[in-house]
This record gives sequence, structure tokens and C-alpha cells, in this order.
Amino acid sequence: MARDRAVLKEAYVGKTHAEIALLEQSGVRFAGNAFSSVTLVKGEPEPDGAVPFSGADGKALRDSLMALGYAPEDWSAFLACDSAGTPLGEDLFLQAIVTLDPATLILCDEMAADLARNVFAAELVELADFEAAMLAPGALVLVRGIRMMNLGGFAGALGDNRAKQTMWRRLKMLPPLGEPY
Repeated sequence: MARDRAVLKEAYVGKTHAEIALLEQSGVRFAGNAFSSVTLVKGEPEPDGAVPFSGADGKALRDSLMALGYAPEDWSAFLACDSAGTPLGEDLFLQAIVTLDPATLILCDEMAADLARNVFAAELVELADFEAAMLAPGALVLVRGIRMMNLGGFAGALGDNRAKQTMWRRLKMLPPLGEPY
């Protein structure tokens, strides 16, 4: 029985690794743990092509997640643009989300939020709350079983104490969900 689980786990890891490799060949840039419950997405690459979310915004987001109770390794991330800054196509964006399969999706800027609005338009338009349907900054939305929020410019908020407090208030709405069993 334990051997069967080990084989199944190895197959699952191999499948995810292959899917991520294909997406990377298509220009998607990933970081973090592909098996985490929370995924961060932003549309601006790091300076000099560094790993996504390796700058001050990434550190602040990871610190915030840990303060909320997430394990230090419980995050994944990808850029909503390629290395040249061109937005991903909607199909690639959705494929990246489906591959990572997060319980929580945090959209850190408007490029990421715009792609999410387009990809999930059919579901968003069905929501009764206008702010949620527009994926307005700070609105908590549940779409296709994914809890998501547009933070509305996280990186830009780091230099302003009041804006940082707003970001923290929004992030506090996204505590870990706990075990599914």
C-alpha cells in the first residue's frame, strides 16, 4: 500500500513538473512551490529578469502570508507577462492557474486582474455583487472553487504606510483554509 502511494506521488510530481516545463517553454515564469495552496500573480517582471517575486514585494507578501498562518513554503507564483513584459494570452494564464490548482489566487496588480477578469468573465458576470463581478481591489471572490482577490497594486503600496495598511487589511481576508478532510 505504501509503495502504491509512493508511485502515485511520484507520478503526480512528474506530471506537474512536465506541465510547468511546457508552460515555461511558452514563456510563463514561475516561482515557489507548485503544490501550495496560495498562488501570487503579478504583471511586472523583476529587474534584470530575476526570479518572480524575489524583490521587496515578494518578501513582503511571503512575510504577510506567514503572519496569516501559512507555512513558509506554502506559496507559488507566476508572472502574468513574459520576460519582455508582454501580457500572457488568456489560454496560457488559465493553464498556469489550472496547473498550480491553488485554493487561493492573489492578483497583485492590474495586469494580473485584467487577465483574470477576461478568463473568468462568464463566472464573474453571474455574481450579484458589482464589486466582486468587476474583481475590484479588495473584493473577495469565489470562482470555479478558487478564492481570489485583486490587491490593486501591491508593489506600489510598499512605499506608503497608509497603502500598506490597506494591503494588510485585504490580505487578512485570506487566511489559510485548513485541511480539506
